[in-house]
Amino acid sequence: MTIQRTIPPIDELKAQAKRLREDLRAKDVTLSHSEALEMLAHQYGVRDWNTLHAKAGNRMHLRVGDRVEGRYLGQPFSAEIRGMTLLGDGSNRRVTLHFETPVDVVQFESFSSYRQRVTGVIGWDGRSTQRTSDGQPQLVVRPA
Repeated sequence: MTIQRTIPPIDELKAQAKRLREDLRAKDVTLSHSEALEMLAHQYGVRDWNTLHAKAGNRMHLRVGDRVEGRYLGQPFSAEIRGMTLLGDGSNRRVTLHFETPVDVVQFESFSSYRQRVTGVIGWDGRSTQRTSDGQPQLVVRPA
């Protein structure tokens, strides 16, 4: 069984490898930077640095307070992230968004329902796995 961990951004991974190298150098263990990167990759449960780099580079890094834009139930929005929780193995996140302008979530001409704060579950690509009746993701988020 492989344990999934939240993989930090590439810059942080490189800084971790540098700290590892410096700590080992203090103990008279010589290690090249590429060897430190490979060791770090193994700590994250992948076979090599290239695999870890690809995994980290393909993930959208969002934080509470970030400005985002996207679509909710087919309607465009601009929002601020007010809450975020990693779910399960870390491959999904529950995000709470506060829209700048309330979004009408009903597509019926004689009725409206506006929402200014919503919560949804997104993957690392910023898309929800839940779909609307026409097959589109319920929520799509990207950095503004």
